[in-house]
Amino acid sequence: MIQVGGTKLSLKDFEEILLYKKPIALDKAAIERVQASFDFLKQFSNHKLIYGINTGFGPMAQYKVSDDNILQLQYNLIRSHSSGGGTVLNPLLGRAVMIARLNNHLQGYSGVHLELVELMTAMINADLVPCIYEHGGVGASGDLVQLAHLALGVIGEGEVWYQGQLMPAAQGFELAGLKPLQVHIREGLSLINGTSAMTGVGLLNIIRAHKLVDWSVTLSAITNELMEVYDDHFSHELNIVKHHKGQNYIAAAFRDVLAGSQMIRSRSEHLYNPENIQHDVFEDKVQEYYSLRCVTQVLGPVYDALVQAENTVVNELNSVNDNPVVDVANQNIFHGGNFHGDYVSFEMDKLKIAITKLTMLSERQLNYFLNSRLNQKFPPFVNLGVLGFNFGMQGIQFTATSTTAENQTLSFPMYVHSIPNNNDNQDIVSMGFNAAQLTKKVIDNAYEVVAIQAMTLLQAVDYLECQEKMSPKTKAVYDALRNIFPKFVEDSPLYKSLAKVRTWLEANAPATIYG
Repeated sequence: MIQVGGTKLSLKDFEEILLYKKPIALDKAAIERVQASFDFLKQFSNHKLIYGINTGFGPMAQYKVSDDNILQLQYNLIRSHSSGGGTVLNPLLGRAVMIARLNNHLQGYSGVHLELVELMTAMINADLVPCIYEHGGVGASGDLVQLAHLALGVIGEGEVWYQGQLMPAAQGFELAGLKPLQVHIREGLSLINGTSAMTGVGLLNIIRAHKLVDWSVTLSAITNELMEVYDDHFSHELNIVKHHKGQNYIAAAFRDVLAGSQMIRSRSEHLYNPENIQHDVFEDKVQEYYSLRCVTQVLGPVYDALVQAENTVVNELNSVNDNPVVDVANQNIFHGGNFHGDYVSFEMDKLKIAITKLTMLSERQLNYFLNSRLNQKFPPFVNLGVLGFNFGMQGIQFTATSTTAENQTLSFPMYVHSIPNNNDNQDIVSMGFNAAQLTKKVIDNAYEVVAIQAMTLLQAVDYLECQEKMSPKTKAVYDALRNIFPKFVEDSPLYKSLAKVRTWLEANAPATIYG
């Protein structure tokens, strides 16, 4: 069981709760902070005008609300802003949003009743997840529409996912043995006013991107191995003189994956040996194409961008991101804009650009193997059948090319795409949730392209019959993937195989295959 609210949640903690459904429990100190915050807000708000307690919201804040209506005000806020469009987020994404929102409340600056954090904890443990729609949030006042749908489910209205099944909220609460929330003071505003939707989706993007980078390193290594490249471009000596952590991380990973390979060649042995250079023209390229030779320089910045995104979005996960901030220590309530999603929006834009570049690298390596005039080693489209009669990987290359092109278009940043709204109260916004959702789409697409590359490499290994010359780690990947996608010679539809390979890559990290 993971204690939440005591120390900062790490990405690993978040992953354990989200993907592996490890139960959570509230930290004792966090419970005390939440209670103290609620007690202070209740006392402090008497005979004062405080935004969201006894006023309207946004540009309607100049209107005072009578004491008789302050609880109904919170329900009105939730219901009126539950106005999302597009598709419903899958329950995994909804669960990610819930975890992020709970962790915000546990900081003890929200003035919510203890019942809220206890209920959200119970809902996460029971896998009871409100339905959240993808369209609506502009990312300042936070993810208002997405989080309003979260709040709607918490008060027992709308629809929920219960253990993966979609149903009316009342039915889901009954099956889970839970009771919906009754608002006390400002639970409505505190639920919907923050960055937890973009943060939850952003963290899942980062988890998936880490695995994607690992697969890109592994498949790039196999690509180089099958082409019997020279080893200096991923050597420690060449890369260490470039002072970037990402490049040297990728180079070290590359060397690790290829350790023990009998196919990688030494430049010193082959080209620096006078006995081997008695020709004026060499069939082998002295230097490989950039998509093979420059992997550390291409994936290095991708890795660095991913690390930066992780640090920033984990900071956001552990931050107070609603408004106003109920500060017990200073005995005051501070109004501002901690709900603004620029930090997450900017990192998601940078991450999707990085993953698009990864996709482009994969597509170029794929094209290199499919074009016999480039590689001068494999039949066209790595066709193991009869040329002209069979087609090998020819058809599926179109899917990789078009998907890569889509990623390139999707990489236009949301961060610089602010549109004023809300009677111009929100005159500059982050579009953070849109940025996180587009990054998710880019990552989805990247897995598709990488899966096609993996399928092609398997066919190439079988053409060369070089399995026993591969490194132990690349051979383990080959064996595992061949259980998913068997060798083919005669043409058959590949779309189901593509779906299987992609699903498998998403579910398995290379390190678990190496043993």
